[in-house]
Amino acid sequence: MQRFAILICAAAGLLAGTTVYSQPYPAKPIRIVVPFAAGGPADITARNIAPRMTELLGQPIIVDNRGGANGIIGTDNVVKSPPDGYTLLLSTATITAINMVVYPKLPYDTLRDLQPLTPIMTTGTLLVVHPSLPVKGVKDLVALAKSRPGQVALGSAGNGGILHLPIEMLNTQAGITLTHVPYKGAAPAVSEVIAGQVQGMFVDLPVISPHVKSGKVRAIAVASAQRSVYFPAVPTMKESGYPGIEVSNYYSLLLPAKTPRDIVMKLHDAAVKTVATPNVREKFIGVGADPGTLSPEEFGRYIRADIDKWARVVKAAGIKLDL
Repeated sequence: MQRFAILICAAAGLLAGTTVYSQPYPAKPIRIVVPFAAGGPADITARNIAPRMTELLGQPIIVDNRGGANGIIGTDNVVKSPPDGYTLLLSTATITAINMVVYPKLPYDTLRDLQPLTPIMTTGTLLVVHPSLPVKGVKDLVALAKSRPGQVALGSAGNGGILHLPIEMLNTQAGITLTHVPYKGAAPAVSEVIAGQVQGMFVDLPVISPHVKSGKVRAIAVASAQRSVYFPAVPTMKESGYPGIEVSNYYSLLLPAKTPRDIVMKLHDAAVKTVATPNVREKFIGVGADPGTLSPEEFGRYIRADIDKWARVVKAAGIKLDL
């Protein structure tokens, strides 16, 4: 009788364990790792989508900022997390593509270690300067840099990132020496430009648009093939005499590799519905971003093409960095 009771208890324990592990996904809060400082465009993107994704998935979405090393620290944290759908990465072109080609030793491989989910939005990039700087356009900036070699400093969101590379491209094309000052994300870099600690930076529209409109910084060029519909009076880098300096960034969601397909698709469905939600779209459009999604397969192909594109840019500029 005692042995029978023990068997009954053991069976009950097994059933209880089975119930816990067979709960439909998601059964607990989900974490979105933002590998940059709070307040930047990646952080803004994550916090804009988190409330709606929480509603759709029925579990809290927690935004976890883990800035440093040009997004590598936070990305490595995601790569090393269980592939169970409870850890997502809010990524940028820097993380998915550029880090792959500027760092000879990287603790992750985008194509091997990350599962593409979908882009959330794309955005153009402005070249801005502090209003006290006596420049109205790129040619003025180049002339100033030639008269003061190494004394004009531009900030960026990180060494080797998408906001750093156009600085090096301009240095190469114009034959000047703009000093690069890296920060742990776009937000602290923008703060330093506004404070006049650095003279300017290339920066994505979502984080800088309000400061351009308020006059805290001056936009002197847009780093895209066409003028921005949000700042139509600002010329392109090509119009300013420096063709080839074209930078567009994208903010996206990825997962650890080997995440089960059904979980990938459930998260993808929630992300697509979130981006299609009117108030979410309005928030993105309001700061100069273009919301849009792709299937995991389409996004995977896009990432591969982006890696190839930046590999050519980095090789032409002769850029190679150490961690």
